[in-house]
Amino acid sequence: MVALVTPMLEDGSVDFESLEKLIEFHVESKTDAIVTMGTTGESATLDMKEHCDVVRFVVEKVKGRIPVIAGTGANSTSEAIQLTACAKEAGVDACLLVTPYYNKPTQEGLFLHHQKVAETVDIPQILYNVPGRTAVDMLPETVIRLSKVKNIIGMKEATGEVERVALIKAGVNDDFDLYTGDDATAVDFILAGGHGGISVTANIVPQQVHEVYQAALVGDAEKARQLDQPLQAIHRDIFIESNPIPVKWALSQMGFMGEAIRMPLTPLSKPCQPIVLKALQDAGVATK
Repeated sequence: MVALVTPMLEDGSVDFESLEKLIEFHVESKTDAIVTMGTTGESATLDMKEHCDVVRFVVEKVKGRIPVIAGTGANSTSEAIQLTACAKEAGVDACLLVTPYYNKPTQEGLFLHHQKVAETVDIPQILYNVPGRTAVDMLPETVIRLSKVKNIIGMKEATGEVERVALIKAGVNDDFDLYTGDDATAVDFILAGGHGGISVTANIVPQQVHEVYQAALVGDAEKARQLDQPLQAIHRDIFIESNPIPVKWALSQMGFMGEAIRMPLTPLSKPCQPIVLKALQDAGVATK
């Protein structure tokens, strides 16, 4: 699944024309699902109307060809409920809810937050743990508690700590899905029992990422690592500055969109541009 960027025009507004191009690129590339309005989609800087407009647009343009998952998390429980309700109304297949960021709730607060959203809006929901961005870590025991809520169906675990797969799987039902959110450790995550991933790298090379994951899912470790090797520089260097700065610049070099990004993020700095460009070239990605 791709953690899709949100293209923007120089005035900061959403570039819907480029967004449609990206959607078609992913459908044609056999991407398994589109995740819109997550961290990579700059959800933190879009207001609620913009957020809902983007979700509706993606659902409309995908036309049911592949699943659409909407990021609807917030650090306010009431706002997360509103965003999740909006996504449900737009027709998404599921929602992805990041742990409340900045205010650093306790494990009990995390449990009650996600339980409240799930019980208020009846749509499949995926937990999203990324403490490097949120300053709060949802521990495996809290995940296990939340897995008992009927419409919480899985988790995106983006710590890069592969050992968490076994800890979580030991306490959840077999139908609870575990997705990695860390491209660099994705192969190990899936081989350890994970079910797939929500990938930033897939913005650039969706078909290659799909093939890597498929090999790992059937337990072919040698093939998965062999296919993943040319992508390692991308996994590393698209985080050389804060996500999604490098990946948006990479997509601009591929001709999909401009370089614009919402403040307080800024376009990729000049010293970092050759590093990202080399990573693309090493993976065989055509640039303009």
